[in-house]
Amino acid sequence: MSGSRAGTVAAVDLGATSGRVIVGHVDGRAGTLALGHVARFPNGPVRLASGLHWDLTGLYRDLTGGLAEAFRRQPGIASIGVDSWAVDYGLLRGDRMLGEPFHYRDERNERGVEAVHAAVPFDELYRRNGLQFLPFNTLYQLAAEQNSDGASGNWLGFADSLLLVPDLIGFQLTGARLAERTNASTTGLVGESGEWDDELIERLGLPASVFAPLVSPGESFGALRATVAAELGAHSGVEVVAVGSHDTASAVVAVPMRAESAAYISCGTWGLVGVELEHPVTTDAAREANFTNEGGVDGRVRFLHNVMGLWLLSESVRWWERDGERIDLPELLAAAASVTAPVAVFDVDDPRFLAPGDLPGRIAEWCAERGIPGPSNRAEFARAIVESLAEAFAGAVRDASILSGVDVETIHVVGGGALNELLCQRTADRAGLPVLAGPVEATAIGNVLVQARAQGFVTGDLEALRALVAQAFAPRRYEPVSLE
Repeated sequence: MSGSRAGTVAAVDLGATSGRVIVGHVDGRAGTLALGHVARFPNGPVRLASGLHWDLTGLYRDLTGGLAEAFRRQPGIASIGVDSWAVDYGLLRGDRMLGEPFHYRDERNERGVEAVHAAVPFDELYRRNGLQFLPFNTLYQLAAEQNSDGASGNWLGFADSLLLVPDLIGFQLTGARLAERTNASTTGLVGESGEWDDELIERLGLPASVFAPLVSPGESFGALRATVAAELGAHSGVEVVAVGSHDTASAVVAVPMRAESAAYISCGTWGLVGVELEHPVTTDAAREANFTNEGGVDGRVRFLHNVMGLWLLSESVRWWERDGERIDLPELLAAAASVTAPVAVFDVDDPRFLAPGDLPGRIAEWCAERGIPGPSNRAEFARAIVESLAEAFAGAVRDASILSGVDVETIHVVGGGALNELLCQRTADRAGLPVLAGPVEATAIGNVLVQARAQGFVTGDLEALRALVAQAFAPRRYEPVSLE
């Protein structure tokens, strides 16, 4: 790998529970990659009269504050890239956002599923878009939006633009209305060609005019608006670069794997388990297994299954802390690792675990319905969650291998889950395969590398970028131990 010069970029990484601004310095000639954390801020749903929403205005305030600090520390930042969770969108009329975006866990989505499937049966949808069924996919949210009445109203017919969250941020920063492909692929409205499926959009009765032109990772949104650059203390000409704006797309860029023999688990609020392919798999078997085909950087396909993820643990902790008690997560996981008695292994993808609330109570309910002894204390609940996630991860890896034909030899775990030693080890044990954990900041690293390549700081394909990641962030290896 080589690059004509070294340089610095800023990554805005927005997760479902927190956001952060990270500065990345890349030197392709020396083969070095370094990150610097600048800002971290909370993110989460807000319950309004109309439903569960994101506080995107507050999120924008926090991320621009982080970017201002980044430019104060590194005035020579060449570009900015933004990634976030998928599927959620905001509506614009002119320059005005028509309310805060709905949260994908809002109950309104339920009424959208029936409307979409009445117009286009799911088996046909899967052949067209390759997406697994998730009740909050954007096309279901839009159907719910169309059928809204009362106080929330139907703003879709009033809007002139629809932008997913990273694209909304890009619009605020640059004024450009563009849609990045990897995130657009999660809407259910992009076909195998990688373009908006105009026929499907028409059949669902959606206004085609609101969908923005598509751009690929590495293309530019344009330079910062003059007023924004002044507020950030940025020099003129700093551009916003489209990255893999679906956070998993960026994370997969930074998985130090050999694509032909490895599976990945991007583990945070969600666990995204899959393999990287050149072409989608839209067979009946893949549809029945609820696997999805989402866009990746450089036209790759992320063939994966969504698993509920560490949301189960974080929301359980939040529930236990609701009366003011503070729970130390490392201590809880240490206690969970010390549990020697068998614990219940439950279906982490049961829909009852999707909404916020009393997840420990729902886990106990799931066990009681099946006559299975449930956890009796917090350590056992945490161990049951870890064991259940490990089993779900191992099963999804096996399914991905069978459905795709990839002979998986190694599992890479990236994201926050790479820090969970118990989860990594139990995933290795249950899959019977080595687990390589790290990097933790895979999403930000992938964001940085796509920008760096666009700026000419590095060159090469994804394999070359991953070699740089492996050199800079050596993963930790977990060998499987027999379950007997």
